[in-house]
Amino acid sequence: MGREDQGLSPRPPRSGTPPADHEKSRERLRRLAHVLDSSVSLPGGYRIGVDGIIGLIPGLGDAAGALLSSYILLEGHRLGASAPVLMRMAFNILLETVVGLVPVAGDLFDFAWKANRRNVALLEDHLGESPGTGGRDA
Repeated sequence: MGREDQGLSPRPPRSGTPPADHEKSRERLRRLAHVLDSSVSLPGGYRIGVDGIIGLIPGLGDAAGALLSSYILLEGHRLGASAPVLMRMAFNILLETVVGLVPVAGDLFDFAWKANRRNVALLEDHLGESPGTGGRDA
């Protein structure tokens, strides 16, 4: 029984999303990556994000960070990223999560790795650069 038979409209294909919606999604992902990886300025010009800060909470922090990071991965799928790009993005999240479980050293790695910015840069490179992004920023 298809969606139409159940009174539901058919799902649009991933590539059927209008370009204006793609740009809104990409801008939302850039903002999210900034908040998660670079929103807090430290002395000396270094920036950290909410992901690294919540990662300091043993166990739960790394799981919460992985969950937030997974949103970027899911949006990449919705925007039509290829399987190899999605696998690289998943690897970045997995690496940050697993290494982040190591006390102290994992937290420092989490602050430095910035998986979310890396993943948005992978998407931008794969989907084509958006106007005004100025290139790769990870």
